[in-house]
Amino acid sequence: MNVYEGKPSDAKGRFAVVVARFNESITSRLLDGAIQTLQKHGVVEDHIDVAWVPGAFEIPLVADRLAMSGQYAAVICLGAVIRGETTHDQHINRSVSSALMESGLRHSLPVIFGVLTCNTLEQAIARSGGPSGETTGTRGKDHPDSQIGNKGIECAEAALEMVGLLKQLPR
Repeated sequence: MNVYEGKPSDAKGRFAVVVARFNESITSRLLDGAIQTLQKHGVVEDHIDVAWVPGAFEIPLVADRLAMSGQYAAVICLGAVIRGETTHDQHINRSVSSALMESGLRHSLPVIFGVLTCNTLEQAIARSGGPSGETTGTRGKDHPDSQIGNKGIECAEAALEMVGLLKQLPR
């Protein structure tokens, strides 16, 4: 039996981060968590490119362009869509998630979905580092000592793991 598993320390190359300016008080904290995590795992600052877009709906176009360029090991996409009085958020979330998945498949590249889809501002704050903006580590909900933490950290960890895993798999 062969078992393939990516390890964040195995990831090399350039990383792109696409981040939405809408809800910037949330998304900037996601970005900080992602960058700190990439650097913690040995990615130098010069190998991290950040592209700001107006809102979550614009993330897929820029992410796809970056993925298509062939310059990046992964593209991390960060945004925050918070439910309002209409169903607008549902349409945005569904469209963005589908487009990012399709881009990753089309370019055989990790295109990581880090768009918060929250019912309230409080949920978004909790998922972007909490009230104090701390960018502490996080764990999945099924882990015994789980915490909400910063989803930007989780997205960077997922990107690093996927880069390492894809290097092991046959083409």
